[in-house]
Amino acid sequence: MEHLDLQVIKQGLQWLESGRQIWLCTVLTTFGSAPRGPGSMLVAVPSGENCGSLSGGCIEDDFLDRLKLGQFAAHNQIVRYGDGGLQPTMALPCGGVLDVLVERFEPERSSIDHFRSLETALVGRDRLSRTINLKSGSRTTGPHGPTGRSVSRSGEDVTIILGPVRRLIVAGLSPVAEFCAEFALALGYEVIICDPHPERLIKASALLPNAKLIEVLPAVFIAQGGCHAATAVVALTHDPRLDDLTLMESVRTDAFYIGAMGSSKTSLKRMDRLERIAGLTTQDMQRISAPIGLHLGSKTPAEIAISVMADILRVGNGIDRAAL
Repeated sequence: MEHLDLQVIKQGLQWLESGRQIWLCTVLTTFGSAPRGPGSMLVAVPSGENCGSLSGGCIEDDFLDRLKLGQFAAHNQIVRYGDGGLQPTMALPCGGVLDVLVERFEPERSSIDHFRSLETALVGRDRLSRTINLKSGSRTTGPHGPTGRSVSRSGEDVTIILGPVRRLIVAGLSPVAEFCAEFALALGYEVIICDPHPERLIKASALLPNAKLIEVLPAVFIAQGGCHAATAVVALTHDPRLDDLTLMESVRTDAFYIGAMGSSKTSLKRMDRLERIAGLTTQDMQRISAPIGLHLGSKTPAEIAISVMADILRVGNGIDRAAL
């Protein structure tokens, strides 16, 4: 099944190519409880046909009703749902507040080219930034690094980051690895578990039906192009034969996060091995988070997995550890 963002962009492109005017909505900010986060998208036409989601349904219905009445004629505008928002003020069932960017696209070459560039980013390996000027109506796109928040605003410019769905490569199965995979799936990550032991994969398939399980050495999968810039790699087995090879291959990729489980003492020994045997440089080793995760006093496999995923989120969102 295609990721929802890709479905939205493909549908919008199809409508534009068929000569239809479309509206693209993007959640910019949320306050309080909200069903979906910043970057969530919906595309619609005045007839009420739509694809995507901004909330649990209440916002979509209201937006489509207003669209049919011609209330979103401007090319680019930000509207607020919730307290202090569109009149009559619409209180959301969750009690939250959402700011939504509403863009109108005409069925012309510039719009089609813009949507094609967004489609390319979503099916490719690199992230793309699109900047919308609320005053002039201009839209520009450009490459973006592997980390950073999905939405930001500076004056009249709104910048939205799109790219491939974040991927978690789990190098070898263990109790901590299983919890990491489960949490990552809940966060919307594409989860790929690589383990050369078929009996472990059979057991995990029942626990993690939405993960992709591959009977292969993790290092082999990574060496064959398994990582892109939106990939996090975690080695959580305590098996040097699996973990060390995984780290050696991972530092040769654009993965935004690479981590290995182990105590401080174990991690120092591992780094020494990687320097001596694999010839990793200081810069290479600085890319490896070891010991992995945030220091939360975690003891159980589930607690350790939470600390790991929290650190991946921190790095992915561009938050410095000192800012926590």
